[in-house]
Amino acid sequence: MRATVIHAPHDIRVEEVPDPAIRQPTDAVVRVLRACICGSDLWAYRGESARQPGQRIGHEFLGVVEETGAGVDGFAVGDLVVAPFVWSDGTCAYCADGLTTSCPEGGFWGSVGSDGGQGEAVRVPHADGTLVKLPAAAASDDRLLTALLALSDVLGTGHHAALGAGVTKGSTVAVVGDGAVGLCGVLAAKRLGAERIIALGRHTARTDIARRFGATDVVAERGEAALAAVRELTRGEGAHSVIEAVGTEQSMRTALDIVRDGGAIGYVGVPHGSALGVDLGVMFDRNIALRGGVAPVRTYIPELLPDVLDGTIDPSPVFDLSIGLDEVPAGYRAMDGRTALKVLITP
Repeated sequence: MRATVIHAPHDIRVEEVPDPAIRQPTDAVVRVLRACICGSDLWAYRGESARQPGQRIGHEFLGVVEETGAGVDGFAVGDLVVAPFVWSDGTCAYCADGLTTSCPEGGFWGSVGSDGGQGEAVRVPHADGTLVKLPAAAASDDRLLTALLALSDVLGTGHHAALGAGVTKGSTVAVVGDGAVGLCGVLAAKRLGAERIIALGRHTARTDIARRFGATDVVAERGEAALAAVRELTRGEGAHSVIEAVGTEQSMRTALDIVRDGGAIGYVGVPHGSALGVDLGVMFDRNIALRGGVAPVRTYIPELLPDVLDGTIDPSPVFDLSIGLDEVPAGYRAMDGRTALKVLITP
């Protein structure tokens, strides 16, 4: 089959690789109908995250079950399923606590020795604990299928950030980052009942989506100017909840600057850089909470799925460029050059 591999920074190729096959009784093989490129994939693409030459890449996909191992009970050939970006066994103590990303038997798609999501098919370890079944009718609805793909990562990650930031009904939320995760953070904050949502971003096409998702205000400034703008919008106090969806020192400093005393920051931007802008003294003095990390999206999918199915939330606008599998290298270039927000792949 064909799949996306990375050979070196800025060297993404679509090549022939061995077909996935059942290795363990708990495995399933899924034929991919939709996949996408994540902003976190760009760290490998840019050489800031180490990869072995020829390693697979991509961690967001949904598709149809083509084969199951003898130990798989919850799925049958032909089922439409979505996979979270980390597989997990569903039976360990961490999975029972909802922290599926810490499952000792778990792993990330595209890690060494595993299949990546950006290909024609994927071997799924621990299928019963990992996959979530979708309505079969969704396979014929392009918009819904695209919206459901967001459950594999960005929608659940935005939700995780909103929970970490303590978003509640009537609260004021600020979102740092106008990428797909930040925009899904806006959507999540709106879903949880936030009254005011301030989106920080400089790209009009993206802030337009933020408004569509529920943002009441947009702050295009950065640094001290952004702080002043948010303070002006919040009677000088700052936001009760701040979603940090970038992962840089500057974005974390901005989050700390604009959060209200006694507030919380939900951070889900993959950290990159040695100094991440966290001053524990400032946090201590101002009673600021910091919660977040790798989102256990497998835990959130059952909660979010009904709202996607009935149209209560629609994350599909974050996918602004659709390509075929052979065009994946161009898709990486588009996201790296910020001419695309999030690239949808149809193998």
